[in-house]
Amino acid sequence: MAAMFQDKYVFSQLTAFLNRTQFNNYVRKYGGNRYVKHFTCWNQMLAMMFGQLSNRESLRDLIVAFEAHRAKQYHLGLGREPIAKTTLATANRNRDYRIFEEFAFYMMKEACEKRTTNILDISGKKYAFDSTTIPLCLATFPWAKFRNKKGGVKAHVLYDIEAQVPAFYTVTTASKHDSTLLSSIHYEPNAYYIFDRAYDSFKELYKIHLTDSFFVVRAKTNLKYKTVQWKRRMPKNIMTDAEVKLTGYLSGKKYPESFRLVRYYDEEDDREFTFLTNAKQLSALDVADLYKKRWFVELFFKWIKQHLHIKSFYGTSENAVYTQIWIAVCAFLLLAIAKKHMHIEEPSLYMISQTIGTMLFERIPIPELFNKPIINVPKDDGQLDLFRDLKS
Repeated sequence: MAAMFQDKYVFSQLTAFLNRTQFNNYVRKYGGNRYVKHFTCWNQMLAMMFGQLSNRESLRDLIVAFEAHRAKQYHLGLGREPIAKTTLATANRNRDYRIFEEFAFYMMKEACEKRTTNILDISGKKYAFDSTTIPLCLATFPWAKFRNKKGGVKAHVLYDIEAQVPAFYTVTTASKHDSTLLSSIHYEPNAYYIFDRAYDSFKELYKIHLTDSFFVVRAKTNLKYKTVQWKRRMPKNIMTDAEVKLTGYLSGKKYPESFRLVRYYDEEDDREFTFLTNAKQLSALDVADLYKKRWFVELFFKWIKQHLHIKSFYGTSENAVYTQIWIAVCAFLLLAIAKKHMHIEEPSLYMISQTIGTMLFERIPIPELFNKPIINVPKDDGQLDLFRDLKS
């Protein structure tokens, strides 16, 4: 592996894991290169991805970096012609963002297949679904209005807990309610889907049940139900484990069968949690453990907001914002796929991105960056501690 990348720049080593043939299929589908002579969609994606990985705060900052290393531009896959600020801005504004969206979906599938592990002794895939709002200035992004004086977009993510990458990702305006996105998920039989309280839509939960899948969702405090059967012997920290049925008129029609209610006391946080699930084959502690793994999607949101620039956008149009978000997702997935291919076990994705971001113009095989650490990344206000669990 090291010999293969001996004379390539670090950035070129990374982008070698991108499937250009598949990308070109999406470019043709949406006519992305129509009337284009020099700066293609591929050049656009690599330029934006370079900006993400090298922590460029603005479009001007990115162009300055390219001008400083113009002699290396061709070898980075960015073409021979100088990249002007207006060229990249126009491409982001006018080229259909769905090119990068569909390529991100392709990369998600690839990453999930290649990075599957087994962190819980429970058969079946395990997913956590959640969303995060990316605030935008309403004066600059008027199309993103969701309150009188606020703007924003919302990223909805189905996160593969064991592969630790998104399996599904969509972006909407921030006014879109979380639970309305549940219908867009393709549920797999014998898989587990973990939700927070915002997602206890009993119609969708019953749909999961009918597809022979399982859900674990945190219950709202005003849940109306009756107990059908109790379990009397319970392990430590399990306060209730019962079969229940909904008594509300509308909720009872949406979920007509009984399901399980587990009340769990978390000693570490000194908090009580109530979970609803149709997974009657699991122990109560397994149900609680599954819900705890929902934290991985929160770590993903923290990572992508802090280290891939989706809060400081290079353009203000809706298409430019969505383009940058999808390319940011592609950059995250590229790091995850490269880490697996290159058998880099120890550093977290955070540490890898911080190190690689400063070495993109170097000619050194990426694995050697981590076999013999070259850069000491300073501790960033305790944030590194959050990512020590993300080992793969």
